Amino acid sequence: MSTQRNTPDVAVRWIDRFLAIGALVIVAASIICFFVVIAATASGMKKEDFSAGLWPLAGALPLFGLPIGFAMIIALLVMSFIRKGRAAKRG
Repeated sequence: MSTQRNTPDVAVRWIDRFLAIGALVIVAASIICFFVVIAATASGMKKEDFSAGLWPLAGALPLFGLPIGFAMIIALLVMSFIRKGRAAKRG
């Protein structure tokens, strides 16, 4: 049987919200762009067609967005663990 501690909830800071929402937006946009590039390739677009318009952005966003989103999630987890550890020591 587990015991519950009577520790107060830790307040969420603005940087935590920024990292969470930013990571969600970046990863979602990267995944959407990834599937858009797959669909465009399946519909018959050639390699040369991807060099004009917004296609370079759609191709590059998954390459950079997914690692950045992953790093933001890791930073959010580390900050959360540190904050909750400090709150447990105080309370």
